[in-house]
Amino acid sequence: MKIMVETSARHIHVTKEVFATLFGEGATLTNKKDLSQPGQFACAEKVTVVGPKGQITMSILGPFRSASQVEVALTDARKLGIAAPVRESGDIEGTPGCKLVGPCGECEIDKGVIAAKRHIHFTPENAKECGVEDKQVVSVKINSPERSLVFGDVVVRVSEKFAPAMHIDTDESNAAGITGTVDGEIIL
Repeated sequence: MKIMVETSARHIHVTKEVFATLFGEGATLTNKKDLSQPGQFACAEKVTVVGPKGQITMSILGPFRSASQVEVALTDARKLGIAAPVRESGDIEGTPGCKLVGPCGECEIDKGVIAAKRHIHFTPENAKECGVEDKQVVSVKINSPERSLVFGDVVVRVSEKFAPAMHIDTDESNAAGITGTVDGEIIL
C-alpha cells in the first residue's frame, strides 16, 4: 500500500499556561496554515528553544496541548546540546527539558525535548485496508532519484482523528533526498 510521506520540521507544542507566560496573558494562537492532520495547524507565533550549547527558533503547532513538547531532528538536538531521545509524540516522561523564550517572557520546561519516532497516521478504516494495527511496527520504502531507502521501525498510529500520512523529520528526509511530499510503500 502507498502512503503519503511528509517531512515534519522542528516544532513545539505548548500548554495554554506556557503560551501565556511566553506571549502574555490573553494572547491567542494565530493559525498561519492548516496541516494534514485534522485540527492541527502551524502558528504564526515562534519560540526560541535554548539548550546548553545553542538556541533555535521554532514554530508552535496548535492547538494547545496538555503538556509542552519540543520536537527536533537529532541534528537540532546536537546544536542545542540536548540528548533528545527518539520517542513517540506525547511520550515525554524521563526526557530532557530546556528553556523557552518568547516575546513577553521565558520559562523552563523540565521535560519534553524529543526526536519524534517516525510514524504513520491511519484511521481505523485505512489501517484495516492496509492490514495493520495500532502500535504495529512496519517498514516504508521511499524511491527517490539518487537516495532511495527503506525506513524501518515505523510505528503505526490509529485514530478516528487522523488522516493517512507518514511523518519523518528533516534528517530522515535529507537522507532520502526528499523535497515536498512523496509516496512511500508500506512493507509488512
